[in-house]
Amino acid sequence: MIVVSYGADIVKSTYEALSASDISLYLRSGMSVSIKPNLVVPCPAYDGATTHPEVVEGLILYLKDYGVSKIKIIESSWVGDSTKRAFTYCGYDDLSGKYGIALIDLKRDSFSTHRYGNYDIAICNEAMNTDFLINVPVLKAHCQTKLTCCMKNLKGCIPDSEKRRFHTLAIHKPVAALNMLIKTGYNVVDGVCGDLSFEEGGNPVVSNRILVSRDSLLLDSYCAELIGYRPDEIGYIAYGRQYGVGEYYSDATELVELNSHAKPVFNAKSCRVSERYSGMIDEDAACSACYSSLIYALHRLEKKPPRSGKISIGQGFSGKRGAGIGVGNCTSGFTKNVAGCPPKATDIMRELG
Repeated sequence: MIVVSYGADIVKSTYEALSASDISLYLRSGMSVSIKPNLVVPCPAYDGATTHPEVVEGLILYLKDYGVSKIKIIESSWVGDSTKRAFTYCGYDDLSGKYGIALIDLKRDSFSTHRYGNYDIAICNEAMNTDFLINVPVLKAHCQTKLTCCMKNLKGCIPDSEKRRFHTLAIHKPVAALNMLIKTGYNVVDGVCGDLSFEEGGNPVVSNRILVSRDSLLLDSYCAELIGYRPDEIGYIAYGRQYGVGEYYSDATELVELNSHAKPVFNAKSCRVSERYSGMIDEDAACSACYSSLIYALHRLEKKPPRSGKISIGQGFSGKRGAGIGVGNCTSGFTKNVAGCPPKATDIMRELG
């Protein structure tokens, strides 16, 4: 099961996604819960690299309303940066003070070695000793692994020395093995404005969506297609499936979408990366989620616009006919149309390719 909630009110969208999900089946009021965001660098979330504190706030409110009070936020920024600085710059010190939530810097945590298959992996004890780990990654592209989302976010639960070693092991297999060792209770994906190509941000693409699921690999495989990759193109997802982390998203997967009628309209000022492709696109009141799929597809293809003219997208084309290519259900009257509300970037790529 995957629940996707759209909206510009991030706290509300997160809360509503969780309320519509099956997370309540796994929660107990007296349990200890650790929340693992992605604070890879000390940069604000609107740059596309880090988890919005509003997502974690919506999660905290849901947990407290459910009766869960033993809550921690755990994280370790990437090698060479300070988690403490990230907590401050990313707004988590304020969040901690507002709700009385402890911030745990895993760089200072002890660790133990755990074995899966041929891999002996050092994992921070805070990540292993909680009753329920909630993984709160950012949906974004990555310059080495193509995608970073649920599964790769757990790399922040290992010491810096192990992070370095993962890269000497070509990263994909050890990340998959790590996901067999750390048992994630639930995943809440920040799909608000993930970066187009780099883990450290700078090229955000506004989508305004929150995605939640129990199954890390299922959600990662779905998110991979949203930004233009087949699941098998992401090494750690493919290995994770082999190891038994989870299954790929398919037409049989239960997908619940909330607030589809209220998807925020794309705002060019909030998505500076779109300027690269503006000459290829005829946009009229496009929703952010639909437009972001097109941007990811064009970035992946690195192609010129079709000879038939610009690519049309947006609610302004609803009920109209056109001879060119239209993206999204609103352009169903066009000669060529990529259906979906929103469509996946992979589907757009197949049509444009």
